[in-house]
Amino acid sequence: MSPIPDLTRLTFTGVAEDLRLAARALGDFGSGFVNPTVRLGVTGLSGAGKTVFITALVHNLLHRGRLPVFEALASGRIARARLIPQPDDAVPRFAYETHLRALIEERRWPESTSRVSELRLVIEYQSAHGSTRERTLTLDIVDYPGEWLLDLPLLSMSYAQWSAEALILAQTGPRAELAAAWHAHRATLKPEDPEDEQAALTAARLFTDYLKACRNDRYAMRLLPPGRFLMPGDLAGSPALTFAPLEVYGDRQAPPGSLWAMMERRYEAYKSVVVRPFFRDHFARLDRQIVLVDALAAFNAGPDAVQDLESALAQILACFRTGRSTIASALFRPRIDRILFAATKADHLHHTSHDRLERILNRLTTLAIERAQFAGAQVDTVALAAVRATREAGVTRGRDTLPAIIGTPLAGEVAGGERFDGEAEVASFPGDLPEDPAMLFDPAAFKGLTAASADETDFRFLRFRPPPTEQGPWGEAALPHIRLDRALQFLIGDRLA
Repeated sequence: MSPIPDLTRLTFTGVAEDLRLAARALGDFGSGFVNPTVRLGVTGLSGAGKTVFITALVHNLLHRGRLPVFEALASGRIARARLIPQPDDAVPRFAYETHLRALIEERRWPESTSRVSELRLVIEYQSAHGSTRERTLTLDIVDYPGEWLLDLPLLSMSYAQWSAEALILAQTGPRAELAAAWHAHRATLKPEDPEDEQAALTAARLFTDYLKACRNDRYAMRLLPPGRFLMPGDLAGSPALTFAPLEVYGDRQAPPGSLWAMMERRYEAYKSVVVRPFFRDHFARLDRQIVLVDALAAFNAGPDAVQDLESALAQILACFRTGRSTIASALFRPRIDRILFAATKADHLHHTSHDRLERILNRLTTLAIERAQFAGAQVDTVALAAVRATREAGVTRGRDTLPAIIGTPLAGEVAGGERFDGEAEVASFPGDLPEDPAMLFDPAAFKGLTAASADETDFRFLRFRPPPTEQGPWGEAALPHIRLDRALQFLIGDRLA
């Protein structure tokens, strides 16, 4: 099992940085007093569906989609919603129109999140308390990769501390075999040797290969910092991304000019160039947060992946500055006061398993949720599908009628020895998730669970194309969903009361 982080160590900023954050928070508060604003962070680890979630959320608000649990819209109090230019000119705009076209016209899933992006939505509404005066709420949606979030603990860790934790992690479970090439190269290196650019390049490449192998669907590991090693962008090949852990223990100082000193310097550069700007410019300004979780991918890979996901989620929430929002906190130290953990791709299961998926997510986030609630934040969990790719049906087998889901598998998906072409619909029998979430964490119980259900429940879920769209009540293409309205009600419903 992956180590759980020491939450007492996660203090990211010094006095000077806190003063800078407080000064900007004061400016944001003044602006928000005139134009009430919620900054909603949307994150999740690779493949969780962040882009699809934001696209569906915005589309349903713009076109008054079917959201019966989202009270402000269901009661008719929202007059309209509209997109306007975002305030941060240096941040890329979330490509809503491009992603919507991919879903509706091309019936393909949009490209995954690889950088920070923003979108500003203005919601015009009437109060639920009888006032006829129209009000506005500005919703700033901040999309960022969850892998970057896992970098934030590095701000409170020295190179030696990070190396020690990374080495322990790389020697446990399936990671040990996946890291074999890197381990072999590392064994040839001595920290006190003279700095060597080629040795550093090779170590960084093999360490990155190990991280990429861990992320493969077969293993579905998610605790994989540093995040930019997996999505380097314009930093690819830079010294700030050319380092790797070494066996350096104790309180010794790195000898000047050594390989150790070189790696340590680049690790500190990574924190300065990558991690601190992300924390300061984006993360520290969030009011609300949704964390999307692809739990089904972990179920596919087995108990090691489930336990790794649990550790990753604990580390993610340890990064949040949580607490009840007050005037004082808004002025000087903004806090995230609502966090929603959402298990995505609920449409890959029959509705009879949705409650079980939520219970499993609760089990995965127990440590994280306890910490946030203690700090005064409201936390909830939900199983959802921002865009529902399947529909349900009963399929007769002999005398039995089995619950099934029907959809169009992605081209290349395989089930029962059949490879799908991306055009034909099929009925799939996803089976039932266990009543007791603990069975997914225990290797022996997990093996017995999958063996007992044979060809019906081996947790190898098919991946489906987006569905053909129907016309909505206002003439636009409607995107079917599961519990997107519940997520919206929790995240912003109180701000539209």
